[in-house]
Formats: sequence, structure tokens, C-alpha cells
Amino acid sequence: MSRRDYEKDKESLKTFFMEFCIQDESGSKNFKYSNQLTKLAHREQTEMYVELDDVHDFNDELCDSIKNNTRRYTSMVSDIVQELLPQFKEHDIIAKDALDVYIEHRQMMENRMRQPNEAKSTSNQFPPELMRRYEIYFKDSTLSKTQPIRDVKAVHIGKLVTVRGIVTRSTEVKPMMCVATYTCDQCGSETYQPVNSLSFMPLTMCPSDTCRINKSGGRLYLQTRGSKFVKFQEVRIQEHSDQVPVGHIPRSLTIFCRGEVTRKALPGDHIAVTGIFLPLIRTGFRQISGGLLSETYLEAHRLVSLNKAAEDESASASLTSEELRELTEDDFYTKFAMSLAPEIYGHLDVKKALLLLLVGGVDKRPDGMKIRGNINICLMGDPGVAKSQLLGYIDRLAPRSQYTTGRGSSGVGLTAAVMKDPLTGEMMLEGGALVLADQGVCCIDEFDKMADGDRTAIHEVMEQQTISIAKAGIMTCLNARVSILAAANPAYGRYNPKRTIEQNIQLPAALLSRFDLLWLIQDKADRDNDLRLAKHITYVHQHCKQPPMQIQALDMSVMRKYIALCKLKDPAIPEDLTEFIVEAYVELRKEARNSRDMTFTSARNLLGILRLSTALARLRLSGIVEKDDVNEAIRLMEMSKDSLNQNVETKGYRPPNVHDKIFGIIREMAGESKTVKLSDIVPKCVGKGYKPHQIDDCIEEYEELNVWQINQTRTKVTFI
Repeated sequence: MSRRDYEKDKESLKTFFMEFCIQDESGSKNFKYSNQLTKLAHREQTEMYVELDDVHDFNDELCDSIKNNTRRYTSMVSDIVQELLPQFKEHDIIAKDALDVYIEHRQMMENRMRQPNEAKSTSNQFPPELMRRYEIYFKDSTLSKTQPIRDVKAVHIGKLVTVRGIVTRSTEVKPMMCVATYTCDQCGSETYQPVNSLSFMPLTMCPSDTCRINKSGGRLYLQTRGSKFVKFQEVRIQEHSDQVPVGHIPRSLTIFCRGEVTRKALPGDHIAVTGIFLPLIRTGFRQISGGLLSETYLEAHRLVSLNKAAEDESASASLTSEELRELTEDDFYTKFAMSLAPEIYGHLDVKKALLLLLVGGVDKRPDGMKIRGNINICLMGDPGVAKSQLLGYIDRLAPRSQYTTGRGSSGVGLTAAVMKDPLTGEMMLEGGALVLADQGVCCIDEFDKMADGDRTAIHEVMEQQTISIAKAGIMTCLNARVSILAAANPAYGRYNPKRTIEQNIQLPAALLSRFDLLWLIQDKADRDNDLRLAKHITYVHQHCKQPPMQIQALDMSVMRKYIALCKLKDPAIPEDLTEFIVEAYVELRKEARNSRDMTFTSARNLLGILRLSTALARLRLSGIVEKDDVNEAIRLMEMSKDSLNQNVETKGYRPPNVHDKIFGIIREMAGESKTVKLSDIVPKCVGKGYKPHQIDDCIEEYEELNVWQINQTRTKVTFI
């Protein structure tokens, strides 16, 4: 490869900054870089952005050289701007900072100390880094493709790279020294030390001619007022879940942000970063990232949060009109639902509900108060009904998703963990699963196995869509705009229809009410249904695909594009549907008064109907909710309630009386030991609202039935 003529490139860049212009529709010319230089000269702007698309139009070879050797061209552009700024200075700068006052004072003292005929010394001039009040950033060209984090390797060192990922960690913004200024205690001269790395060794001995010739041994002392500092922040990003191969650990990349690119990302943000890929040199330790020793980082030139609408538009742009027509013909709602996990037999209504969860409702903000649009669903039921398989498919289908289990996740792992920053030693936050799944889906399997202390972390997320943190002196509020899809197993192996939902799943009612839909999937013995299920399973096991259906299942990529297109819609509910929705909710409350109804109906169910209705309107790519959407939302909610109440009306069913409920409490207290103290039973049952005489009558009744025995001192109950 021929040697690059950098002097020629420098002259080309000067011409580019002076002459490049854009002509608008009216015919006037806009000298965009000359205008930036004018603002830099008067300190109305602190950063200069150089768009490589403009450089490509001016000189494509120069654009390629900048991409392949960005660090050198950054320094070159800084020198060019420093040379050109005096030409664009039209008036004096009124606002001056402390460093300006310090430099003026030093120049005044030098002029006083210098003899009339003495030439100005050039041995200790101000370094250019100290005099600059601007930063140079390059914007990558639109033709460049985004590199996956795991594909950024040694060949990209020194080049301009654009990556996308999710922020898992961000430190506080700290000052980083750019130029260190020292003063000698003997001769009074000043020494400057440019700092180009994260760490440096301070100077101690004065290098001036006076101290060196006289051998006075002057000591240098740091002058913070005359030194220059820049804002510094370290951000850790992790690749998106759809970029991680199955069974692999997600890779991470450290982003070093300086100056104006700081404070633009928080944990959970999906961002695009343009920067220089460089080797990381640190003394004493090496960072561990993604399971591998990482010695690289990305020096950010541009760090922005992704525009969700723009991202969704780009995702749906490849959906052709023919594909869109095929999707919307016939009963595409049922076709779409059957295409979700087609290898799993049945559960059509459950799949329809999961489809609406992927599409989501519309967020509302009346008077500053936020009403969530995300839909939360909990799947409950017997083992072996493919709950985990449904969660796994939704996790693969959703572009932004996190999959975790109840026993393997702590409250800290779900919300945010307090970590010690290896750079500064201070405490910092690292986002958990709910933060990383922001604007996506978080699938939580074995939801009932979570500890009570860990489960409380989900309450705020499910309704307020935020995570409030107050740990180790860090008080903040992180976004968690996530739909939660949970799967829970019954407490005693199989679902007992004679028990309440709380007793079967052992989840508090306050948490269950935050789910828009509670689906109970039971494994009932039915010859015809068992025969169809067995044929389905054997066909899938033999051919490794779903059996031929009347409706051809859609490809996963097509579904993902269509769902992204649906999310662009913002449907509204017309006023003429208000009375219909109100009457439907009142009817639901009336049915809930039935003592045999084991579910509960509150205002959250009304909000759930509205969310499901807007999701159905989105699915039709419509901007208005229709009556059929509301009817379908009510039908899904009633079907979910019927799944919980379907065994209540069975023959021989007797509603539990007071003694039955007290017996259930004592049975749970006994557990596997089958023994419980009377001194523990009374306060426990009284706390549940039962009277002491009711407790005594229950104990005597079940003692007569020989269900348990009481010792002679009347202090212990033992189950037989």
C-alpha cells in the first residue's frame, strides 16, 4: 500500500472546511463547517461534528483514510481548526472562564519580567491542548454497517467503528486531567504535562534552565487552577439478545466517553456508539468482559440513544407490500396466533393473548401520571403443559427480551446491583434483567419459586414501569418499560380447584392483580384430546417440525417485522365506545360478587381491557379502536377467568366454610413435619381474621374426626 501524503490531506481538509456548502431548496448556500468554526471562535459551541458523508462527497479516498486511521486525523483536524479560528473571530469573547484569567495573568507577568530587547522564550510555551476550547467528533457515514460487538476484533483497532447494544453499567461523570500545570517552588516557572491516558506519573523535578544550571533542585507543585480537565464517563454495553448464539455468553464492550458525549446513556438504554477501537492499557489488573479477558475499549466519538420509531421503521422497511397483503388477508389474527410456537399443540386463546403481549397497548400520560400500555400475563397450571416452551419461544421471537427463572434470580439480579467501579473505586449501579429488557419482554419461569423478598422488586415494575434505587448512597429511578410473562406451578404438584388462587400458587393477591390475564392450563384426562395430543407429539418427534395445518405457519422473521410495524400505530378509543366499556366493566363486577368466583375484579381489569383493545387495534394497523376489539378483549379476559373457575361448578362441590379455611392454615403451618404448636396456631389464625372460639371448635372437630391428635398438655397438634 502506498504511503499516505498527510500534508496533502491537511490542505484538502482546510479547503473542505472553508468551501464545503449545502444548497437548500431556495437556492441559498449553507456553509455548515464555516458556520461551526465561527461559533467555535466565539465559544458559542464546544464541539465540532465532521460528517463522513460530506467528506465522501468531497473526496472519497480521504473519507476512507479517516475511517482507517481516525486517531491521527482527529489530531490533524484539531490542529487545522486551531489555525483557522483566528480568521473567523469577529469580536472579542466576553464570557471568560477561570483558565482564561489564569493564562492572561501569566502572559502579563511574562511581559513584565522580560527585558525590552529580550526575545520571547519558546522553551515552555502553552501546549495546544490547554488552549483549545473545542472537541472534534466524527459521524460515521450512513453507508457503513453496524458491527456486532462479538465481531469487533483486532483488525478494527484504530478504525472508526459503530456498534449497537444495551447499556448494563454507567459510572458517574468525573473530571479527567487533560493538561497538568506545575509551578516550581524555587524559580517560579511553570511546567506543562499533556496527559493522553487514564493514568500518569506526576512530574516532581523542575526542568527549567534556571533550576538545571544553578542546580537548585526546585520541586514542582500541581496547580489545579491552571490545569485543564475534561468530563469523563465509562459505559459498559452488552450485545442484544438476538445477536447472542444459543448457549453462548453475551459479549460486552467498554465505552470511554469524554466531553460532550457523557451523560447520554443510562443502564437499560439501547444505544448506538461511534468511536475508535483501541487497546486498553491499565496497570495492575485487566478487565473481564463476557467471560474473556478484554484489553480493548471504544473511545466514543458519538453516543446516542436509539430513536425507537426510527428503529422500528427500519425493521419494517423490508416488509414488502406482497407480504403485508398475505398477512392481512383471511383471518390473520388466528393465523398469527397459531404461528406462535406451532410445535405446541392447542392453547389457541393463550397464544392470542401472547400475541397481544408482543404488540402491546398504548402508554397514557394524563396530567403527568403514567398509565402503562405493556401487558402482563401469568401462565399457571400443571407440570408438562408446555409453559416453559411458550416462554422460550416468546423470548426468541421478541427482539428485546430476557429469560430468567425464579429460583435462579435474586431481587438484585432483577432490578440493579451495586458494584464497585474498578476505575475510581466508587460504588455504581449495574442493571438487572428487568432494566436490560426495557421496551421488551421479560420471561420469568418458576415464578412461584421466588423468595418473597425478591418478588417484591417486581411490584413497582409491573405498574409504574420504573425501578427506584436507594443503595450505597445512590438514589435514582431507572426505566423498566417491560412486559412480564411469568409461569408458575401449583404449590402441591397439581392444581386443586377447591383452593383459592393464592393457596394454589402461593402468590399474594396484590401481585396477582397486576397481571392483566391469569391463564390456568390444566392437564385433564380426556380420550379424544389425549389421542390428538399424542399424535401431534409423535409427529413433531419424528419429523422435527409441526404437523401440516390448515393454515401455513408464518416465518419468525416476518412476524417480527409485522409486530414492529404494529408498534408504530397509536390507536385511540372513540367516545361512542365509552358507555359500552363502562357497562361491560360493571357487569364484570356484578359477576365477581358470586361467592363461587375464585377470581377478583378491580379497576385494573378495566385498564386491562383497554390495553388489550388498543393492542388488537394495533394488530389491524388501525388508528381507532372498534367495538369488535373491545368484545375480543372482554372475551379473552372471561376465558382466563373461566379457566380458573371451570371446576367450581362440578358435582359435589361444597364452598369451604370457616373450619375448612382454618384447617388449611394449620396444614400449611405443619408442612412436612406434620407437627405444629398450639401457641403458634392461635396468633396465626387470629391474624387472618378468625376468632378464638372458631379456632377451638375447628381443633375439636378435626380431633374427633381423627385427622390429628393433641398431646395431654394440650400444647401440640400432630397430623395422623
